[in-house]
Amino acid sequence: MDIRLDQILKIENTDAYKLHLACSNGYEHPLDVYLRSWDEWVGWNKWKGTKNDFSRDFIFSLIEYYPESNKWLFGGIFQVIKRHKDYYHLELMDIHKEYIGRLILNFHRYKGLRGRAYYLESYYNDFTVSEILKEKYDGIEFPGYEYINIDFNSLKQIYSIEKRDWKTALENIKGVYVIFDKSNGKKYVGSAYGDFGIWSRWAVYIGTGHGWNDELTKLINKKGYKYATENFIFTLLEYRSMKTDDSIIIHRESYWKECLLSRGDYGYNKN
Repeated sequence: MDIRLDQILKIENTDAYKLHLACSNGYEHPLDVYLRSWDEWVGWNKWKGTKNDFSRDFIFSLIEYYPESNKWLFGGIFQVIKRHKDYYHLELMDIHKEYIGRLILNFHRYKGLRGRAYYLESYYNDFTVSEILKEKYDGIEFPGYEYINIDFNSLKQIYSIEKRDWKTALENIKGVYVIFDKSNGKKYVGSAYGDFGIWSRWAVYIGTGHGWNDELTKLINKKGYKYATENFIFTLLEYRSMKTDDSIIIHRESYWKECLLSRGDYGYNKN
């Protein structure tokens, strides 16, 4: 049986609230902003623009939780103290403060529901509780070497905050990986060896979109960095200790190129 939001968060006079459904603005995702900086996340709520979206006394703020579909992370309740020309002067309320970053809600944002601000009473009863985390959300947990299957944006978020469990696991291993392009099914098989662990090697992709690989560089130069963020998925094929001889990693990389047909028409490997 579903647990309704109003069974967890008791809010009187919902008609005094505006609902803020924070999602990507085309440049950044609010979940990444929240993880990077609380002040920046508050800034997303303060932004006014040309419309007075938050025309009521309070804002019930939710962050699109992109690791899962139709999920929203509770981002706090703010009181609108004053409305300036370009921004709102806000104050974080103590009410239900303990659930910020912990309460994940179910809510289907159907196609016609555009914009960022809505009357809370119109949707309050549509929210149900997905889960309450023990600790505040700090990014996707490291799943284990054998279960890495992560899209570019999620990996970028992990690197932006240098999430400890991922960094610890990946910075001291060599290995072979594959990048899938979900738009066309093509694959790129690469490796990390020498003094570079997987963490350092993947950091180059986060910075450039292409990792300086010939065919990927051509692709991203033509289509732009955003193409990588929208289409690339990373998977670790093999991992070895940093003591492993580089020749073994190079040999295994070649093996996987053959297995996955990543050379030629089916992939982005040039050799």
